[in-house]
Amino acid sequence: MKKIFFTLVAFLLVITIAACGTKDATSGTTTVEPTEPVTESTVEVEAQEEVETEVTVKHQLGETVVPKNPEKVVVFDFGVLDSLDKIGVEVFGLPQANIPPYLSKFADAKYVNTGSLKEPDFEAIANEGANLIIISGRQQELYPEFSKLAPTVYMAVDNANYMESFKNNMTILGQIFDREDVIEAELAQIDASIAELNQKASSVENVLIVLANEGNISAYGPGSRFGILHGLFGFTPVDDTIEVSTHGMNISYEYLLEKDPEYLFVVDRGAVVAGGESAAKQTIENELTEKTRAYQDGKIVYLDPNYWYLSGGGLVSVSEMIREISEGVK
Repeated sequence: MKKIFFTLVAFLLVITIAACGTKDATSGTTTVEPTEPVTESTVEVEAQEEVETEVTVKHQLGETVVPKNPEKVVVFDFGVLDSLDKIGVEVFGLPQANIPPYLSKFADAKYVNTGSLKEPDFEAIANEGANLIIISGRQQELYPEFSKLAPTVYMAVDNANYMESFKNNMTILGQIFDREDVIEAELAQIDASIAELNQKASSVENVLIVLANEGNISAYGPGSRFGILHGLFGFTPVDDTIEVSTHGMNISYEYLLEKDPEYLFVVDRGAVVAGGESAAKQTIENELTEKTRAYQDGKIVYLDPNYWYLSGGGLVSVSEMIREISEGVK
């Protein structure tokens, strides 16, 4: 009986050890066998559950690691601001000086006022904190200062390669804020509108776009600040020798009469900078320009400077720029 009893105890002990696990002879650790086999589908599910928390953004001024879906976003570009608003992303702070009327909701006191486009209030940003700062051309030289306060991304549009840089900026926003599908749909609509405008452009002989500023006029050609009119929208420039310059090429009224464009597009800087007083019509229309076919045929088109001068490069502003030109071309 004793022999049977000890045999039974030994048997039960072996079963218990086998159930608990197997001893690793080399390391002395115990490896617990899984209750169910690990299949490829199990591994895929586990991988899908891993959440990406950062995005590395490469831009003209460097490389920035940005947190996904940052809660405190400071924006110094109105085109980026209108894009974030369009895709349903709330911002934290912005320069509240010279806010375009179509973005007037951001003048509310619930947003942190970070100064102006060219004179940022670094103290306000530092005091309130930020997870992400987005800047563009007007703040380019201040990039090192911004970078000390929070991850900073440069999102200017390359005028020489407008659409590619614009789409790249929008794609980055989609990645940061998990709005890739929304961005893709918005860009598809813009592409369709541009294709329609290209058809209209093919029937126009030539055009000229100028900036009216305190009684002076500057012309812009392909590759310039307003070069989107030619490189993207497809309109033939009346003069293909216009120098590429941020402030345009100074021209005279005699130049307008000599070149005599079929369409003359005018951006009024004074309407958004000099106290909001528009004087472009008085600046452009005089005895000399009244002799041009653009004037005589009613083809002088005054563009909204809020889209063309203050913003640009945004989902809303680019769409409005397309609409204005399309409606202006008869």
